[in-house]
Amino acid sequence: MCSILVLNSFQSQELPRWLVEKIPPAKDKEKLRKKIVQTEAKVLCETVNCPNLLECYSKGVMAFRILGDVCSRKCSFCSVSDGLPEKVDETEIEKIAKSIRQLGLKKVVLISPPRDDLIFGGAGFFSRAIRYLKDELGVKIEAQVPDFKGSKEAIKKVVDAKPDVINHSLETVPKLYPIVCPKADYSRSLELLAEVKELDSSITTKSGFMLGLGETDDDVLKVMEDLRQVRCDLLTIGQYISPSDNYFPVHGFVLPNQFKEWEAVARGMGFKGIASAPLVRSSYQITEERLVS
Repeated sequence: MCSILVLNSFQSQELPRWLVEKIPPAKDKEKLRKKIVQTEAKVLCETVNCPNLLECYSKGVMAFRILGDVCSRKCSFCSVSDGLPEKVDETEIEKIAKSIRQLGLKKVVLISPPRDDLIFGGAGFFSRAIRYLKDELGVKIEAQVPDFKGSKEAIKKVVDAKPDVINHSLETVPKLYPIVCPKADYSRSLELLAEVKELDSSITTKSGFMLGLGETDDDVLKVMEDLRQVRCDLLTIGQYISPSDNYFPVHGFVLPNQFKEWEAVARGMGFKGIASAPLVRSSYQITEERLVS
């Protein structure tokens, strides 16, 4: 799972006013988009029209999609195409490196769709990309990984490459998995995060989930408790926005002050960093201002 939600397809009147007001106007992004178009790599932030594009870029951060644009699963909340995945493009890593130089980035997030068709789910490619980009460019790396179908050998390949952060999103609460992400497994995802800490406790782990899919407060609390149980360091909480009428519907829009309340709860649980707001996405960078003292 990879929490890729496209905002382009929405009409303003379909979203609450307080949410629309937070989405930067397209004209503000135009100059940056022109720079991105000149790069060869797939800058995910621009492709999905992420509302945090300008904020993240101002900090020298961008997300890149690796291992193609086709997912081997089909989650009802996600706009990534499903079907026959593409052949792995081994030049993708060098394209990303070139784009990092062109854009002057300090940190990158590498995100891939689940690739159940590949040996170890594409973990070997993650490992090669992380090692190359760190060795050649010295940038910080956040690896936002799929669950690798629970393969411990796969996650070890990523851990051994020493990314700064390993991110794996839970996406939603356990009871909604059968309809929201039926090919995923909540316990398997928790086990992946636990395994990272078992293999190398110095690596920061990160996870997150969306609100507005039909969860209750008790459901949310349980997910946060489960994440702390596996020593997850960083937490993102954002509003689910359905890509179109063909996807899982929004069951409710959570008010900004409610996100702040969840942030306070997470702070009390001991998360080292929390980002909780309507437009927060799983790759959102948790800054020092949000770190728990």
